[in-house]
Amino acid sequence: MNFLLRFVVFCLDPLGLGRRFLIRPTLNLAWNVYDRVRSKADEKVGTVRELVLRLGLIAFAVVLIIWLAVFMYAAFYYVFMPAISHTRPVHMQFKTCLETSTPCTFPHAHVSLTKKQQLLMVGQAYKVIVNIDMPESPQNLELGMFMVCAEMRDYDSMLRGHSCRSAMMRYRSPLIRMISTWALSPLYVLGWKEEFQQVPVEIFSRYLEERQHPITDVYVEIQSQKIQFYTVTLHIVADFTGLRYIMFNWPVLSAIVAISTNLFFILVIFLLSWYHWSDAKWLHSVQIKYARLTKSLEPGVILSKTSSLRDDDDLFAYGDKSDIADVGGDTLSDVDADDLVLVKKSGSGKDATQDSLRKRHSKKTTADH
Repeated sequence: MNFLLRFVVFCLDPLGLGRRFLIRPTLNLAWNVYDRVRSKADEKVGTVRELVLRLGLIAFAVVLIIWLAVFMYAAFYYVFMPAISHTRPVHMQFKTCLETSTPCTFPHAHVSLTKKQQLLMVGQAYKVIVNIDMPESPQNLELGMFMVCAEMRDYDSMLRGHSCRSAMMRYRSPLIRMISTWALSPLYVLGWKEEFQQVPVEIFSRYLEERQHPITDVYVEIQSQKIQFYTVTLHIVADFTGLRYIMFNWPVLSAIVAISTNLFFILVIFLLSWYHWSDAKWLHSVQIKYARLTKSLEPGVILSKTSSLRDDDDLFAYGDKSDIADVGGDTLSDVDADDLVLVKKSGSGKDATQDSLRKRHSKKTTADH
């Protein structure tokens, strides 16, 4: 197959001019164009990937910052805001009399708020309200006023609060009662409405919880033997003031302001951190100082420094001795040389000292002769 192909090419172009001046330049030009297009495509792909990566990192950072701001506000709201209200049913008890159908004792009840954990928040004021659903019976209309008392006790059954409040049903004249009965009679017939009044009795207006003695039990008593009621419930409602009042009554506005504030501070911290860590000059200088400090604290380096200092002293002394030996042309003893070195170190610049040394040298040469 290759032989046939070569034979055909030789027949078409026996001298090779077409391959040399036409085919090869065309192939080279096409290959160069292909390389350029491919390199540009690779650069574009690289830039697009880098752009997508940067956009992804920016989107991730924005989502993370927003989520962190929302989480901080939610955590603050959960820790700072207590439960709005606590409701417990009150099951009244009394002793009946055999002679009459009325109770012989006052209706009373024990309400257990919690067993282990603390129910109310320390430092928060609470309203303790007893709601009594009383039917508009002739006996209740003739009852008049009555007293409702409550006691707050901790887990050791120690008394932490006691209060009594008076209450009575709302008065309505017979005419108003008759008109309202005729107007609401379809609802009464269908059972969608009943003839009763809910009498709220506020026992404590601002009760404060103690950290060492949390309230666990409440004792309620209605001081009337002729009262008639359907149900009795105990409501403990938080009385918000200040920031809690704003957060409770305007939740959307407070959430927007708080999350925006969190975003501002988080962005400031993020930008300062990014600017601080992007400039690595201070970090490089700290690394260099740390490396020098650790190198200077190595024991081998300290010993080498001390030994080098000693060698320098010896060389200095040796140099001084050789210089002194050159004076007068003769070699001096080590003792005289050492004396001269000491004198030279202490004050070689003084004329008096040099004269004394010359005299000692001349005396020694005379004695040798």
